[in-house]
Amino acid sequence: MRSKIVAGNWKMNKNAMETATLLKEISGKLPNVKAEVMVAPAFVNLAEAVKQLKGSRISVIAQNMHFAESGAFTGEISADMLLSIGIDTAIIGHSERRAFFHETDEILAKKVVAALAKKMRVMFCFGEELNERKSGQHFTVVKNQLKNALFSLDASAWKHIILAYEPVWAIGTGETASPEQAQEMHAFIRKTIAGAYNSAIADEVSILYGGSVKPSNAAEIFSKPDVDGGLIGGASLVADDFLAIVKAI
Repeated sequence: MRSKIVAGNWKMNKNAMETATLLKEISGKLPNVKAEVMVAPAFVNLAEAVKQLKGSRISVIAQNMHFAESGAFTGEISADMLLSIGIDTAIIGHSERRAFFHETDEILAKKVVAALAKKMRVMFCFGEELNERKSGQHFTVVKNQLKNALFSLDASAWKHIILAYEPVWAIGTGETASPEQAQEMHAFIRKTIAGAYNSAIADEVSILYGGSVKPSNAAEIFSKPDVDGGLIGGASLVADDFLAIVKAI
């Protein structure tokens, strides 16, 4: 049975003190749900977050990682560095990394392979831009993103993969794909994986929705049969909002 997951991507927000405060608020009031709860603070706060949440039901994950083990990559973070502080899951391929830092499918494929080689878990993000949705290319775009970065993996690797579908036009805009649109795409994703591998893998992989999930719409989105949770942006920075979304799962 695939996992239900709610993950908060804090992006470039919260200094050390603010991070500690938010973690305390979330962990202190975390509802007892049958789901994995994850938070991704900024890199500089990861080690302290791991220490603060030790013994809690909240996992700390990274927002990104480099594909190299070490070397002259100023400002980058390797899998070994993350593992050394207790982080075993990394978000790879977020739309902001693709758009602002020009991470291609080829680069993302190398990151996925590097993470899996270290037995890390990968939360792989993908999704279409607004013009691609309007022109009816959204299914093709999503299929190609999956194919280019993931479909060369051995079938056994998929037990370490979490997928996060993020319609780029619904991130930080206040716009949200309707629950029906989310379900339609998630079902397509599962069908695409079944075609590339098999239905067992497709049925076991958790597929999260990421695109302006809020307390007001979380329950309806999460109720869809192929939506296994959410990758939460802005709402994860407010304890009560994030907790309400966790409760909705």
